Amino acid sequence: DFGASLKEVISKYHPDRILIEPSGVGKLSDVIKAVQGVEEETGLVLNSYTTVVDAKKCKMYMRNFGEFFNNQVEYAGAIIMSRTDIVDEAKAQASLELLREINSKAAIITTPIEQLPGEKILETMESSKSLEDELLAEVAKEAHDHEHHHHHDHEEHEHHHHDGECSCGCGHHHHDHEGHHHADEVFTSWGKETIHTYTKDEVSAILKTLEEDGSYGNVLRAKGMVAGADGEWIYFDMVPEEHEVRTGAPEYTGRICVIGAELNEDKLAELFKVK
Repeated sequence: DFGASLKEVISKYHPDRILIEPSGVGKLSDVIKAVQGVEEETGLVLNSYTTVVDAKKCKMYMRNFGEFFNNQVEYAGAIIMSRTDIVDEAKAQASLELLREINSKAAIITTPIEQLPGEKILETMESSKSLEDELLAEVAKEAHDHEHHHHHDHEEHEHHHHDGECSCGCGHHHHDHEGHHHADEVFTSWGKETIHTYTKDEVSAILKTLEEDGSYGNVLRAKGMVAGADGEWIYFDMVPEEHEVRTGAPEYTGRICVIGAELNEDKLAELFKVK
């Protein structure tokens, strides 16, 4: 009885953390359920569920061991793709997309894990956040800060001209706050996870195109981190008419996100070479 074994381990050894590795045919959903069954009486807290997928054999495993294999993928909070360093980019990307069809939310680690510090792997397993959520939060904060600043300016303006003799047309500053929307209601986003490698010049050229060519949509922000062709990782940020490209530490996978209005997703995929 798995639950009884867990209780025995806790009472006998008082561990700070318990790692559970099921047998090859153990369903992840069953393991989660068994742990949840003794959470209340033991004080256990589940903080991550991770599965490892062989990038080289993902499709074959799905075909031959569908129910068991897919269950591991479906219930995982994080997926570590192994052997991405020995398969070609197209096969690794195809495996990534197959996994995404089953699990749309899990963080999928595609960077060879020997290139990542343990802290990064643990952080990804326990608390990964999507790039889209990060960007939308930034846009919402900027909009809020701008509105707060504007509102403050308006109050100052009202204070100085309380006698009604203002002749500078300040009336047009009034806003109907009822009509305001959250960033995720006003803008659309396009995002992609990719194993593709780039050079800094390529990334700069892509961002310059986004700045100058309106056929990709009305781009408000673009952000990402991608593997560099020379082994370094490339981080980029873009706001209208301005972008920054720099190098940084390896990330768990290449991620790109564009936020704006009337985005042409096919053209964006083509521009970033992730079609």
